[in-house]
Amino acid sequence: MPRYALKIEYHGAPFVGWQRQTDQPSVQGAIEAALTKLEPGPHSVTAAGRTDAGVHARAQVAHCDMQKDWDPFRLSEALNFHLKPQPVAIVAAAKVDDDWHARFSAIERQYTFRLLMRRAPATHDAGLVWQVSRELALEPMQEAAEHLLGRHDFTTFRSTICQAASPVKTLDELTITRVDGWSGPEIRFFLRARSFLHNQVRSFVGTLERVGAGSWPPSQVKQALEACDRAACGPVCPPQGLYLSGVGYPEDPFT
Repeated sequence: MPRYALKIEYHGAPFVGWQRQTDQPSVQGAIEAALTKLEPGPHSVTAAGRTDAGVHARAQVAHCDMQKDWDPFRLSEALNFHLKPQPVAIVAAAKVDDDWHARFSAIERQYTFRLLMRRAPATHDAGLVWQVSRELALEPMQEAAEHLLGRHDFTTFRSTICQAASPVKTLDELTITRVDGWSGPEIRFFLRARSFLHNQVRSFVGTLERVGAGSWPPSQVKQALEACDRAACGPVCPPQGLYLSGVGYPEDPFT
């Protein structure tokens, strides 16, 4: 059976997350239903990472097996037709080896978080950013983020329902920048690692926001990390501003 890699973009608001759930809309379920329109099922789509309810993706990667040999462009076009009007799009498809795996072949995941700073309610970016009414100080957040880089026990920043075998992970990059977005000034967080714990990124961002707001000194992030205690974490920020923005492989299947 030919195997295909899919690069997927979606708006997370209407879904309970990536993972298929009975009687609830999921991104996985939407794509599997579209595949059934092309070939008799059942179909199973495996993603590089599961996103939670309300989390978006600009470059999720998944794979599926088909019975017939599809031209990748025609496969993506056919899936996009059957995915309408749901906010899910196959932006690229590629034929891959039978042993290629969207999750286990990946060597890196990238996430971007958008935090909008303005008092007036967001209109065009509603549901796509986390909005705070105050200006945040950039440099203290950047200083605090340095404590999180590298290999650590991230128990403090891990959901209590996380199913990962170990809380020890390596964070390769956490870059924080200020940009002028259409709706106003934003703080953008870019994170890169081989893998992440459940709620790790949102725990980071919620904690670093406390630093930017002046409620925490940067050194308190180091203390929270070393505590290895979920109670030491700052608030977990909402999901609306979080995007799975890239997945890395030894060879990019879409080039």
